[in-house]
Amino acid sequence: AHDSHNIVAVGINDNCICEAVNLVIEAKGGISACFEKSFYNNNNASTASMVLPLPIAGLMSDKDGYAVANAYTEINTFATTFLGSTLQAPFMTLSFMALLVIPHLKLSDKGLFDGDTFTFIG
Repeated sequence: AHDSHNIVAVGINDNCICEAVNLVIEAKGGISACFEKSFYNNNNASTASMVLPLPIAGLMSDKDGYAVANAYTEINTFATTFLGSTLQAPFMTLSFMALLVIPHLKLSDKGLFDGDTFTFIG
């Protein structure tokens, strides 16, 4: 996440959120996504996950730009296909949700922040 560089995690299932966060920690930074099949159709637990490692300061890759672009496209497709995201760029959207200076509601390590009034909510 911009400014604070904390991990931003969003989901509907604690197991997948935990796995996604652990993937980012193991990669020393990056973008991850997790899908648990059993949560959606009550079958045996089966998960699929992806991670785009960004190990340099937790924000940049040590791979060439083409490899990063391909990996980003894959994880973005994973989010839209398996996770049902309707956003064109779900990971970029999340990364900017923590940037408090952009107006409207934002997420911070101290809670929900109203960027219009510069006050914390709740």
